[in-house]
Amino acid sequence: MKLTKLLERLEYRCINGSADIEIDQVVNDSRKAGRGSLFICIRGAVVDGHTFVDAVVKQGAKALVVEEEVAVPADVTVIKVADTRYAMALISAAFYGYPAEQLKVIGITGTKGKTTTTYMVKSILENAGYKVGLIGTIESIIGDEVIPSANTTPESLTVQQYFRKMLDAGCDCAVMEVSSQGLKLHRTAGIMFEIGIFTNIEPDHIGPNEHASFEEYLECKSRLLKQCRIGIVNADDEHLEQIIKGHTCSLETFGFSENAHLRAQEAHLVSRPGYLGVAYHVKGLMDFPVEIDIPGRFSIYNSLTAIAVCRHFNVKEEDIVKALKSAKVKGRTEMIKVSDDFTLMIDYAHNAMSLESLLGTLKEYHPHRLVCLFGCGGNRSKLRRFEMGEVSGRLADLTIITSDNPRFEEPQDIIDDIKKGMEKTKGRYVEIIDRKEAIAYAIHNGEPGDIIVLAGKGHENYQEIKGKKYPMDERDLIRDILEGK
Repeated sequence: MKLTKLLERLEYRCINGSADIEIDQVVNDSRKAGRGSLFICIRGAVVDGHTFVDAVVKQGAKALVVEEEVAVPADVTVIKVADTRYAMALISAAFYGYPAEQLKVIGITGTKGKTTTTYMVKSILENAGYKVGLIGTIESIIGDEVIPSANTTPESLTVQQYFRKMLDAGCDCAVMEVSSQGLKLHRTAGIMFEIGIFTNIEPDHIGPNEHASFEEYLECKSRLLKQCRIGIVNADDEHLEQIIKGHTCSLETFGFSENAHLRAQEAHLVSRPGYLGVAYHVKGLMDFPVEIDIPGRFSIYNSLTAIAVCRHFNVKEEDIVKALKSAKVKGRTEMIKVSDDFTLMIDYAHNAMSLESLLGTLKEYHPHRLVCLFGCGGNRSKLRRFEMGEVSGRLADLTIITSDNPRFEEPQDIIDDIKKGMEKTKGRYVEIIDRKEAIAYAIHNGEPGDIIVLAGKGHENYQEIKGKKYPMDERDLIRDILEGK
């Protein structure tokens, strides 16, 4: 493809060589640069792509996209732009033939609810006959291909490649999680989303390598409402006015508020041994009853969001109801049937905020006992351990402290830190380092009416110890335990 074609939507200066050349490959990883490639120099948090210019030129790269002047031979084309991340997004879209313009792309942002909502939308649309690709925190799904995810929103080059694969696989829709970092770092630049969703916002992801402040975090997330045709926003969020400030889309709202365009009424919890759910009546733009097999008030918000999206695809009410009953998300309040007497679930809650939200939700079901099994990751903030210990000690009737991903720390040292948080409360706890033994203890000591939650690992299928990832899926551990292995 001609370099001039790749640059057609971009402001740039050609400061060396010619833009009238053929490009065979677009890369931002110097190890993948080869003959005929265009190498985009990205400044990362740790590595600056500009430092690899000499290497990629020796490997045969024909052109570079840079933010600063570089010394290269006369026959190497150098394109200078203001922001190479933004440039990469537009170049990637051109390289793959602007696939997003041929798909109905749905973007979902927010502090919580992105992952569950993407799966609900996918489930509903597929029940209605659409073929849907998904890009998210857990995995990307393209036809029959499932690709484990490294980032909630991949780099723009990967996003556009996935969109092209979706088109080639016959998809007509794509639903994707759009993180604040993805918006900040232009990973979705140039995409006009058919629908943009804003689930909610709470202080999170604020730190040296993420966002400088809550205000910046909110501003980055709200950018989605400036690159979508239809924006669907949580009417109950206390930051609603800030979220929608400067929006350029057609706006709709959802929530419990009487002012919401799509709202939940008559909400109530549904509970029986081995099962937790929630039911409510959809009112406003649609009118029908719903029950979902995922517990808690937040599940109402997630499902309302999915319904609001699918209304624009003319999905029938019966298809929505059927799909919501079957929508499941691996590792997100995922119930595993182990007994007729008590409920066991797996959840990804791995910080104090998410654990408090989860345990608070489960207490609303008034279990005989709420049992929380969790550990904390090694080589991470000790504050998280103290906080999670305190949350579980305060909200759970019994805490089983175990190992998570110890990495290069000793598991017992991590457990001792968690216990410091526990000791600020009157909560009961036991400590069992081996996670399989801990899960076996929880199952074998389950009492009628208990809710047992295995927190922290969620969708992960490994345990990281001393720099190596060992296979470990809690579903396999539970099956082995039940089989007496």
